[in-house]
Amino acid sequence: MKLSGAWIEVQATQVVCRMLTEAGYQALFVGGCVRNTLLGAPVGDIDIATDARPEVVAHLATATGLKPVPTGFEHGTITVISSHIPHEVTTFREDVQTFGRHAVVAFATDIHADARRRDFTMNALYARPDGTVIDPLGGLEDLRARRVRFIEDADQRIREDYLRVLRFFRFHAWYGDPAGGLDPDGLAACASNLDGLADLSRERVGAEIRKLLAAPDPAPALAAMQAAGVLHAILPGADGRALTVMVHLESETNIAPDAILRLTALGGEAVADRLRLSKADARRVCLLREAAVGGARAGELGYRYGVEDGRAILLLRAALLDMPPDPQAVEGLTQGADARFPVAAADLMPEYTGPALGARLQALERRWIDSGFVLRREDLI
Repeated sequence: MKLSGAWIEVQATQVVCRMLTEAGYQALFVGGCVRNTLLGAPVGDIDIATDARPEVVAHLATATGLKPVPTGFEHGTITVISSHIPHEVTTFREDVQTFGRHAVVAFATDIHADARRRDFTMNALYARPDGTVIDPLGGLEDLRARRVRFIEDADQRIREDYLRVLRFFRFHAWYGDPAGGLDPDGLAACASNLDGLADLSRERVGAEIRKLLAAPDPAPALAAMQAAGVLHAILPGADGRALTVMVHLESETNIAPDAILRLTALGGEAVADRLRLSKADARRVCLLREAAVGGARAGELGYRYGVEDGRAILLLRAALLDMPPDPQAVEGLTQGADARFPVAAADLMPEYTGPALGARLQALERRWIDSGFVLRREDLI
């Protein structure tokens, strides 16, 4: 079997491969670029595994006129820039000792040792520069079945890095067969290693959850997470029921997946802190949740938050209430977004000043919104 695609045939990438092979080293594409090509999915990062040590890779890159960047030198990774395209070149590795969050690794020369330290069989697929696929651990069969399966002993793989619990559900959401369900051995291992999740950094947990929620339909994976106790362990109080409705409504209304909106539908305690959200994302979660449970109608939502966030709020409200959104709401959102409050502070001065001025402006704005934005300045003053 051979891979084909623009990313593997581009001259800049083949130059990096020849840089290694002409010096007598192996150059094997690995991981996501191989997996996604076989699935017909877009390819993002290009990862290359080699038996050349990182210092050798850096030397070869410089001698070839390419730019080496030591992005993970101690872990064997050199990012080689070729015609502005980054290629992560990593020396074959094997785990010597693991701690549940990171591992002590040793460089290896054997592809099987490198493959066995990876997480899932579908991620342990390699390809030569000409596209010939190498499958040292039987990952092709799992990939064809869209089965996310841990390499060898699931329990041991998880104890090497507890983040793999979350990756298990995330990879199922993106690449798994929804009808086939989750691998029972993997699911059982996740459920029996919940204690290890507490030691993970919140940044890593947050990044995984956002990636999971960006999948076309993360609801089945989230439901399995909830049943296994994983969702409660990382986000107490979260509930996937509204998310299931949300995904259905997104499909019906042709709205693109929005990870932060979906996260808001999940709910939970101290979401921003537990997932280390950025300030902007934390503010948006608060805004969406408060507005969704409030009573503002479409016009006011459009006026206060704009069409895009107004639509998100209405969708979230419908999901929380498990009911279809109002088909006329988009027209109201647009009307509100285009409306401009006709009264300024100067129009009320000097009769009103200080707190009284603010209160009067708010009262007039309320009257104007309730009128459907039709009252004019002279009607209000």
